[in-house]
Amino acid sequence: MMYNEKVMDHFQNPRNVGEIDSPSGVGEVGNMRCGDIMKIYIKVEDNIIKDIKFLTFGCGAAIASSSVLTEMVKNKTIDEALAITNNDVAEELGGLPAAKLHCSNLAADALHNAIKDYKEKNNIP
Repeated sequence: MMYNEKVMDHFQNPRNVGEIDSPSGVGEVGNMRCGDIMKIYIKVEDNIIKDIKFLTFGCGAAIASSSVLTEMVKNKTIDEALAITNNDVAEELGGLPAAKLHCSNLAADALHNAIKDYKEKNNIP
């Protein structure tokens, strides 16, 4: 299975790894079939995602997807972030092997769960 340079860069040098103290929202997803687990933390100020971090236990594609997602989302509004799809994540990486596309799905799903958590905590419909 071959990964492109951008996927390898985000896997070997992941951006925004870690946790946020007192996050505005947290989203977690897992895929039991492959064993990947992703947790996304967001810090929201004035409807803008000012900070985003992740912890991912999984394959190189899962780590790269988490990393690139954090770069895509930082300083976007909640609505802009919600519009990001799993296809957007895979495209931003320059493509993933078909067997690894589910990894980009996890990243977008974890983000959407973090935003849902933020909205629930703040009574935002």
